[in-house]
Amino acid sequence: MTIGDITPKKERKSRRSKHVVDDTAPLLPKRQDEDAGYDEFNGASFTGAVFNLSTTIVGAGIMALPATMKVLGLILGIAMIIFMAFLTDASIEFLLRFSRAGKTTSYGSLMGDAFGKYGRIFLQICVLVNNIGVLIVYMIIIAYDGLLVLEGDVLSGTSSSGVHHAGVLEGWFGEHWWNGRTFVLIVTTLGIFSPLACFKRIDSLRFTSALSVALAVVFLVITVGIAIIKLISGTIMMPRLLPDVTDLTSFWRLFTVVPVLVTAYICHYNVHSIDNELEDSTQIKPVVRTALALCSTVYIMTSFLGFLLFGDSTLDDVLANFDTDLGIPYGSLLNDAVRVSYAAHLMLVFPIVFYPLRLNMDGLLFPSARPLALSNMRFAFTTVGLITLIFLGANFIPSIWDAFQFTGATAAVCLGFIFPAAATLKDRHSIATKKDKILAIFMIVLAVFSNVVAVYSDAYAMFKKNSVTEPTA
Repeated sequence: MTIGDITPKKERKSRRSKHVVDDTAPLLPKRQDEDAGYDEFNGASFTGAVFNLSTTIVGAGIMALPATMKVLGLILGIAMIIFMAFLTDASIEFLLRFSRAGKTTSYGSLMGDAFGKYGRIFLQICVLVNNIGVLIVYMIIIAYDGLLVLEGDVLSGTSSSGVHHAGVLEGWFGEHWWNGRTFVLIVTTLGIFSPLACFKRIDSLRFTSALSVALAVVFLVITVGIAIIKLISGTIMMPRLLPDVTDLTSFWRLFTVVPVLVTAYICHYNVHSIDNELEDSTQIKPVVRTALALCSTVYIMTSFLGFLLFGDSTLDDVLANFDTDLGIPYGSLLNDAVRVSYAAHLMLVFPIVFYPLRLNMDGLLFPSARPLALSNMRFAFTTVGLITLIFLGANFIPSIWDAFQFTGATAAVCLGFIFPAAATLKDRHSIATKKDKILAIFMIVLAVFSNVVAVYSDAYAMFKKNSVTEPTA
């Protein structure tokens, strides 16, 4: 029995037409609600749903994947990317199947159905922690630098270790007040983030999501071109196929890439919103699998090409590698094209990640209120408040990434694997098979293990860095 067969379309539409005045209510009034005061909405298309889910998946983490190839080698690295795609598909299938069984229409209501009020609240807190952290990092990347190490910048530039790295705008026009970090963030927030965040339907973002995916493809096309030129000139060496394990330390290092791979496909907080708006609800399973296949292809290509180009010099954030001399004609122009396309990609990812953040914030603060889209004042205050918080965080927290790994990565694996697996093991409606429960246990073990590895590796790196920089007596 497939996911779409579990709830007939007629019954599904009937369920959507009900007013729900609690945490189970989605952000929008249902399509057939004639009293909502909105233009008739006939449902989201398959293509629009695929683009929205794909944009949710492909965020900033894409630039960290080439570094996993440096650790794992091409063969094991590509195999792990494919494996995590299949595991993500299974976890989303758990979410949808148990949502159908409990007649719930949101992730929060699913957790409430399985674990009560506190299960719903814990889920909403995790979405807030994860998505606020992600969006602050996006702002910093766009206006300041790169993802894992402050080595360069995207638009406005930065200074690291006393060395100034000119941004794209500064490189083009020279140093001015209007291409500084704060002004770039103000313009981006008011001109791009705020207008896109005002849409009340996630399907309204389908065109910006399609453009976002296209910009990720632009990065791939440019990288392919660079690789071809360097292959012809004979300046690329054969990348390592297998991990280089020489001692216990190098063996332990293999596991430090697990958090990156585990969190690469996190999109679960948007699945219900996309499912609720689909014209044909039986299409959600093909939507999920198509999006995962598309994103896996982008991930594999990015990882392969990044490692092929830079080899063992691949940095934790491969974008920082494009701040150096590529050794080819028009290398500086190609570097700028990569960085600008990536910054534009993240700008268009922002509203897709912001959408569930606003929904869960409202559900946490007003669990018994009517749907958010029916209250313009609540919608406006929640939107402005969250954007202001994210803007301030991006301006006053210059080194967010360490904190983000301790909080956001932990919340992300809860959202992606621990919560779906826990709902499966709870099996409130007695529909889980023995195979489902074994897979659920495996997901939880993997998620907990990846969290322990992430926290340990980050703490060890910070301790080692502090011990090196600490002045000697």
